[in-house]
Formats: sequence, structure tokens, C-alpha cells
Amino acid sequence: MKRMETHVTVVILAAGLGTRMKSRKAKVLHRAGGKMLIEHAVATACRLAAPERVFVVVGHQADRIREAVQTPGVGFIEQTEQRGTGHAVLIGRRVLEPLGGYLVVTYADGPLLRAETIRRLVTRVEESGAAGALLTAMLDDPTGYGRIVRGHDGRIRAIVEQKAATPEQLRIREANMGIYCYRADLFWKHAAEIRDDNPAREYYLTDMVEILGRSGHPVEAVLVEDAREALGINNRIELAEADRILRQRKVSELMLAGVTIEKPETVTIDPDVSIGMDTVIGPFAQILGRTSIGEDCRVGACSIVKDSELADDVEVGPFTFVGSSRLGRGANVGPFARLRFGNQVDESAHIGNFVELKNAHLGPGAKANHLAYLGDAEIGAKSNIGAGTITCNYDGMAKHKTTIGEQVFVGSNSTLVAPLEIGSGAYLGAGSVITDAVPADALALGRARQILKPGWAAGRRKRVRSEAK
Repeated sequence: MKRMETHVTVVILAAGLGTRMKSRKAKVLHRAGGKMLIEHAVATACRLAAPERVFVVVGHQADRIREAVQTPGVGFIEQTEQRGTGHAVLIGRRVLEPLGGYLVVTYADGPLLRAETIRRLVTRVEESGAAGALLTAMLDDPTGYGRIVRGHDGRIRAIVEQKAATPEQLRIREANMGIYCYRADLFWKHAAEIRDDNPAREYYLTDMVEILGRSGHPVEAVLVEDAREALGINNRIELAEADRILRQRKVSELMLAGVTIEKPETVTIDPDVSIGMDTVIGPFAQILGRTSIGEDCRVGACSIVKDSELADDVEVGPFTFVGSSRLGRGANVGPFARLRFGNQVDESAHIGNFVELKNAHLGPGAKANHLAYLGDAEIGAKSNIGAGTITCNYDGMAKHKTTIGEQVFVGSNSTLVAPLEIGSGAYLGAGSVITDAVPADALALGRARQILKPGWAAGRRKRVRSEAK
């Protein structure tokens, strides 16, 4: 979605304590759908406005929230004393008023709100000539929400909070979702009229509807079809439900784009993940972080791929972990493999079951098909790493590199003590401990000499039986 050509400023309210979350960290720092709540809110705002016109009102754990917002250009307004939604916006007047255009107010604890919905609010104000527009929803049980009171002409007269509502007003099902768009010039012209003459002694944005109406500037309503989109998160149950909805959205988006997801209700995919057409994601897989997967790939059941790049035609077997790694076209890893971080597996290379890589580069067509640890290693094209091979990369104080040339054969159960270089075409005998450089095309053996004593085992058994009598 392109940002609106209209000048829109978005203020995200994120200063609250969130006590119902029962947590030592601010509510907006909790995660749903692969991101912190504040990250969702900022990302949505930045789809409408330039980051320089997005402001986060912070209070509780302000420094941690600032650190969580990684989008350059986003501004912050500190609300040291929380005195209501109106107060949260008013304290930023010096910064916000000169920006003009349209002023949008949202909440950091509402991760399900779509940019398209906010765009509808702005469009309604533009097209109707109204002073503002607010988001409403028809709720079967609007308990706790302000009710939308309309006049005979259908226009909004006021928003009445639950505690102040009459029995008749409590029967109104249309509720205020607390998300607003105002013409900035009219908002700031009348902002000083908001009063704290209520039992809580707080300043509420809801008062602006009546204030503007009295001045001959009506406020419109935009009804959201799915009320869940505008609901805020207050506890862990609601957090889990938001996570489920966000995950479902992402999975649906990918399937409509040509990705096959088997048992989609079991799969976890983060919002910044991209997956190419005709790729298949198996049940219970997790695709996390900023992972990019090409076309015609397959990620097997229960595998985890995080912050990695997979080219086309890559296969990740079941129960495999791929972290911060790059897999070339036609690469095959798993099942039960572990690529920890910093790995590059080139075109058509194979990593098999119970192989662990860490900061390793396997050239095109290289193979390590089972039971190996390859850490801090450079392995040339078409080299074969036998089962049980270990690169001894750590001496207790520092890490060291193993370099293996092209078309090298490393026999099973070899121990490669780094720093070490093995030339192209070399052959390492099975069971060898290799501590010195191996020239190209050489045979290296590092075994102890076998000793054979015929009849020794039978004699031992005889001695044991006689001693037991």
C-alpha cells in the first residue's frame, strides 16, 4: 500500500501501564504475530504516513519502548503523568500542530488494526468535509465501551462512557473503538476546550466529538466490519487470540499468492517472511524473522527456518533448524539437521541427518550426509564429508578455521584439528586424526597402528570364569 498523498500525522498512544497483563514489562513490548505490539502499530502507521509524521506517546518504560522502535524518523512524545487520551495528544501540541493536514490517533496495544481501515477514516473526512471521523463497531456486548449517541438526523451527537450512560444509552450496541482522524486545524483550534471535569479528572479525546459538534463541525463514523480489528490487548488470553489472527492473516495471504501450506492452522509464519510460488510448507513448520524462500521449495514438517535466505528448489527436511543461513538453488538439508548461524550451502549441496553446521560454507555439490559437526569451515565443491567427521575448531580460548579444497574425500569418523588446510583432491582415511596440512591429491592417514593378538579374548573369558568359582 502506498502512503497517502494527503498529509497525515499519526499519534500512537503507548504510555499506559497495562496492569491487567500482569507483567514486569510494558504491555506494548509483548509479542503477537512475530512482532512486539508497538512494532505492529508503528508499521501500520508508516504505511499511511512518512516516519517523520509518526509519533509515539511514551510513559511507562519509555526508554525500552524507544529502543523497540527501530524505524528511523519516528518521533516520541513523553507523557510523564498519564491523565487520559486527550492529555496524551495535547502534550505534543508544540510538535504536532505545525504539521497540519490530518491528525490520526491510534493505540499501540491494537495489533490487528489494518492500515486500510485507517485510510477509510481519512477518506471519510476528506470526502464528507466533516471535522473528523471515528471508528465504531456493532458489539453484541459493548460493556466497557463508550456508546455512540446519534441525533434524529443520524449524526453523532456525543460519545457517552459506560459509567455516565443512562439505562437507555446502555442498550446502544454501536461502540466507540477509540481510533480517530481529525482535521488538524479544527482539532487544535478547539483542543483547549477539553476539560477534566469528570470523576477521574482526566482529559478524554471522546469529548472532541461534542465540542466540534457544538461549533458546527460534525464528526462522522466509520463502521468496522470485524470488531476484533480494533480491539486492544489487555491480558494474555487476548494476546494469544491476536497472535492467532495475525498468523492466520499471513498464512492466508501466502496461500492466495500460490504457496501450499499443509495444515495451515499448525504453521507459524512471521509477518516479514516472503515465500515464492509453488513452495510447500509442511505441518507445524515455523518460518520466522526476515526469512526469504524462493519458488518450488519444500520445508518439511516441524522444521524451523529463521532469518535465512533459501533460493529456488531448496528442500529442508522434517525436524530441521536453519538459522541465519543461505541455501543455494537445489540445496538439500535435513531431516534432523541443525544449521546454527552464518552458514552458506551452495547450489546442489547436501546436508543430511544429524549434521550440524556453524559458520560453514559448503561449495556447489558438496556433501555431508550424516552425523557430522562442521564449524568455522570452508568446504570446496563436490567434496564428500564422511559420517562422524568433526572439525575441532575451538582450542579452549579461540576459534580456528578448517579449509577443505574441491573434490576432497574425508573418510568416516575423521577428526580435523584446526587450523587446518586440506588441498583439493586429497583423500583422508577413515578414523584419522588430522593435525597437519594435507597437500592436494595426497592420502592422509592418522590412525594408531592396529595390534592383533590371536586367542586373547578366549583366554580372558577363561580367566574370568575361573576367578568367579
